Amino acid sequence: MQDPVARTIERLDQLAKIGRVSGQTGTTRPGLSSEEQQACELVASWMEEDGLTTSWDGAGNLFGRLPGSDPSRAEIWTGSHLDTVPNGGRFDGALGVVVGLEAVAALRESGPPSTLAVVAFRYEEGWRFGGGCFGSRAICGALPPSELTTTDANGVSVRDALEALGFSGPGPAEPLPGSFVEAHIEQGPVLEGEDIPHGVVTAIAGMAGFAVTFTGASGHAGTVPLADRKDAFLAAAGFAVELREEALRVPGAVATIGDVRIPGGARNVVPGVVRASVDVRAPTSEALTSLVDAVPRLAQGAAARSGCSFETELRWLTEPVPMSAQVRAAIHESAAELNVPIVDLPSGAGHDAGILAARGVPTGMLFVRSLNGGVSHRPDELTGHDDIATAISVLTGTLARLGGAKQHRNPRIRRPSFQPS
Repeated sequence: MQDPVARTIERLDQLAKIGRVSGQTGTTRPGLSSEEQQACELVASWMEEDGLTTSWDGAGNLFGRLPGSDPSRAEIWTGSHLDTVPNGGRFDGALGVVVGLEAVAALRESGPPSTLAVVAFRYEEGWRFGGGCFGSRAICGALPPSELTTTDANGVSVRDALEALGFSGPGPAEPLPGSFVEAHIEQGPVLEGEDIPHGVVTAIAGMAGFAVTFTGASGHAGTVPLADRKDAFLAAAGFAVELREEALRVPGAVATIGDVRIPGGARNVVPGVVRASVDVRAPTSEALTSLVDAVPRLAQGAAARSGCSFETELRWLTEPVPMSAQVRAAIHESAAELNVPIVDLPSGAGHDAGILAARGVPTGMLFVRSLNGGVSHRPDELTGHDDIATAISVLTGTLARLGGAKQHRNPRIRRPSFQPS
């Protein structure tokens, strides 16, 4: 029988080839695309090889179930997503699905009373149509009907994309599980910096997005004196610096200006209008509220100092989502049984786990150490074989506990003796 870690690496390698674009070293699998569907169908074949019963819902979500001995008990789910950002890495999302398969396979012979399910949620990343976490929101009945009419850059709507893949579209809310555990790479440098392989997520950060516009006066770059200018970019730059300083004063908070545009901009023209996107995140409601309130205040100050006017528009806001104490305890107990070091930490990124938790499902996340400085959404995203091995073991024990197993021997998975390409 093939070593679980070797099989996991081999499967991640196979998935990484789906969506590999010529000239790129990463993978591009847009949500609700033929590439994402191909990846899901490959995973479905692995589910069937592992003895799981597969099914699909109208939103394209894939389920692989191992029936439990007590059908009256609620199901226990694990899994993640298979879509990627453009030219993304091989571990984001996919690791949680493949590790979930190994954990459920390890419980096949002596599984708990609850039915276990591995889920591949559709279109988590959110860059093709906007939104994101499409599959998990569909399961929870949290998709507004208008979202099916949103289109991508080529004019393809969500509904069109689903129909092209043979799916009828989201139906009524699905029966939700008794618990959900998502294994996921950290996508940050904390675990690597502390030399700890795993983390238990305490909460998924709340997030808010703004559109901020600064309006000054355009003019000739060579003839308008600096003291007389109403430079909209200068206002935006001052705002960016002050927003960073504000976020540094809020524990666990981050603030990002990721898209700055100067309509009609040119090298020799003083910018008259600047439009900027603002993304702020914080682990508590109080901290998020503090940052949200700071955005218009700081924009006003920066605009006034540059002789400009400003507008801020709050585009979206999601509250922080705490993870279940019960599921967190199960993860900690499983790690302790294996003598695997593990720490608590918040997640600054959004995940499908946050959608299920917000709907009342007892939810937890097992973070797996990201290497290369914690980079993610890049081809050089990396997680080590040793950490994959312990992730399988910790997740196996967690599912056994949540599923009601009275006794379960949870051996520590050994790392393979080779390094697959």
